Amino acid sequence: MRTHYCGQLNASLCDQIVTLAGWAHRRRDHGGVIFIDLRDREGLAQVVCDPDRPDSFRIAESVRNEFCLKITGKVRMRPEGTRNPNLASGDIEILCHDIEVLNPSVTPPFQLDDENLTENVRLTHRVIDLRRPQMQRNLMLRYKTARAFRRFLDDHGFIDVETPMLTKSTPEGARDYLVPSRVHPGQFFALPQSPQLFKQLLMVAGFDRYYQIVKCFRDEDLRADRQPEFTQVDIETSFMDEGEITALIEALIRYVFKDAIGVDLPDPFPRMTYAEAMSRFGSDKPDLRVTLELTDITDLVADVAFKVFSGPATSGGRVAALRVPGGASLTRGEIDEYTRFVGIYGAKGLAYIKVNDVTQPNETGLQSPIVKNLHEAALKGILARTGAQSGDLIFFGADKTKVVNDALGALRVKLGHEKGYLNGKDWEPLWVVDFPMFEYDEEEKRWTACHHPFTSPKDEHIPFLQSDPGKCLAKAYDLALNGWEIGGGSVRIHRSEVQEAVFRALNIGPEEQQAKFGFLLDALKYGAPPHGGLAFGLDRIVTMMAGAESIRDVIAFPKTQRAQCLLTDAPSGVDEKQLRELHIRLRQKLETSAETAP
Repeated sequence: MRTHYCGQLNASLCDQIVTLAGWAHRRRDHGGVIFIDLRDREGLAQVVCDPDRPDSFRIAESVRNEFCLKITGKVRMRPEGTRNPNLASGDIEILCHDIEVLNPSVTPPFQLDDENLTENVRLTHRVIDLRRPQMQRNLMLRYKTARAFRRFLDDHGFIDVETPMLTKSTPEGARDYLVPSRVHPGQFFALPQSPQLFKQLLMVAGFDRYYQIVKCFRDEDLRADRQPEFTQVDIETSFMDEGEITALIEALIRYVFKDAIGVDLPDPFPRMTYAEAMSRFGSDKPDLRVTLELTDITDLVADVAFKVFSGPATSGGRVAALRVPGGASLTRGEIDEYTRFVGIYGAKGLAYIKVNDVTQPNETGLQSPIVKNLHEAALKGILARTGAQSGDLIFFGADKTKVVNDALGALRVKLGHEKGYLNGKDWEPLWVVDFPMFEYDEEEKRWTACHHPFTSPKDEHIPFLQSDPGKCLAKAYDLALNGWEIGGGSVRIHRSEVQEAVFRALNIGPEEQQAKFGFLLDALKYGAPPHGGLAFGLDRIVTMMAGAESIRDVIAFPKTQRAQCLLTDAPSGVDEKQLRELHIRLRQKLETSAETAP
């Protein structure tokens, strides 16, 4: 039906007859000559409809935006001064010979070049929204990115193996999406949060190198970078240690960025321990483009009169400083706004000192209500450790370690991007390694796995599993890019005695182990090889490549932040017959009005 895509036309096709098919992006009547900008997935082409061909001209007069058209014509150069360098086909136009309306269109709900659309309008009319050139480019980029992942992994001996979508509900991680079984009344499948257990089984089965670009499901509160269903590039390999796995994965992501968007990422990627990342940046996925850093001053303020500082410093909390070069020029209104911002992360306030004269570490050279409550030794230590200069401002966080890290870590990024504290680089990847194996749940009074219970501890830390689980570091690694975690993984436990020790540390007894993970534990007994892997978030990676604000802009049919599809009106109710087949009865809240109450 067509000979070329619109975006493929150029001056080399001059004087040739071509047939195009697409949509009327725009129609313009210029004094007897009609111009139609025809659009398809590859771009736009300008079509000129001349009254010398009355049949075609009459049809062109009836064309409106979004009519589906087939046009045959001759390629010719545009007149000088009318060429468009922003279009691939901008040097040429098509002199229309024949035009056919394949399907007319009603007036669309919005113009495709409208920049002021609400997301609800876009998602409700997603089919029309996807016609917009930006969305077409985003989804083409998604395809190219997935293709690059496949090419690299195929070339390096990985094989694509599908794993089940209906599986067993297992603990740890987010809430499962449950699927009731009609055949087995009262029992449920779960949609997979990841193929974690199955890819480990494939390693035990001897497939050696596996990958899958796969849908995963988590029933959790949503944010701009979260969806109830999302796509992972899932990878697992045997007989490779932590260093070999991260080297291979680094080569993979470097190839993907070069192939998909022509970007050369640094070689090699820098590496940083989890402890260092949290200390310097308050985040395990720091944005290294921002030049600001946190400085720990807990020891310097343990004995000061200012209880806001000395309290956390002497009770296991953290006190940290964030030096802002030249920040003394910040207004009180700006400081108040930043104070409200850190409150989102649990901070009770935002102390600060303006350094007017660094040579006078007292109320003469330092401007702040807190200076009088800090002795000179503490003030000198803070100025020296932060490297403060005259004209700087120092923000402080003092609270539980997590609150300080979250609040100052977020403030660091906000200040960096708003005030220009950036190193000028477009892409800053970072391996974060040596994660804690466990974290302590204060509510349940027990240790929980930071990643999952099959992550291997460092060999030298295995003795800590029994004596002091909090000291255990894991063979785990995350890949961060520009402040986003784009992938994470670990070396897995393959020896039964280590797995049993981890379960003991997690207070998971033999019966619970067998009930929840029995199929994996049984498989590990049959000569399981050393293995490990990683999963990339495809949606996040494409969002970054496209410069989009939300992953919803790189997913064809996404859900809203309330986990709804506005296009199809899902989720929705089902009829009573379906519920009976599934042996399900809905519990309804009975509302009794005051008039009918006994």
